[in-house]
Amino acid sequence: MELNNLKPANGAVKNRKRIGRGAGSGHGGTSTRGHKGAGSRSGNSRKIGFEGGQMPLQRRLPKFGFKNINRVEYTGINLDVLERLAAQGTTEFTHETFVQKGLASKNDLVKILGRGVFTLKVNITAHAFSSTAKEAIEKVGGSTATL
Repeated sequence: MELNNLKPANGAVKNRKRIGRGAGSGHGGTSTRGHKGAGSRSGNSRKIGFEGGQMPLQRRLPKFGFKNINRVEYTGINLDVLERLAAQGTTEFTHETFVQKGLASKNDLVKILGRGVFTLKVNITAHAFSSTAKEAIEKVGGSTATL
């Protein structure tokens, strides 16, 4: 290695047109900014959604409804699904059981819902229960526990 064959590492030198370096560069004068107006001056940045003074789309469209930012989203599991699993031999239902069976993901909050008929005695641990589900489980001698 000698001084005459040194070259910069790959990616160290960016190959871009340098603007504002005189008329001979092809990008002198206005430096590709055009004449006059806010876009030609330093410090200019357009707001997101700016449409050149036309009323922006997000202000033209009507707004309605309400989005509750404190809403708690549950994954619902109905009693008929639990009945089917209990018939296969599962008597203890926890959050880990629901994840293993593919009924919920590990970060989901689980709520047991009351659709279907429930006849088997099981112990269920979940984040929430509907009143009809809790009643049906306890009527056949099962137990419910809230996480």
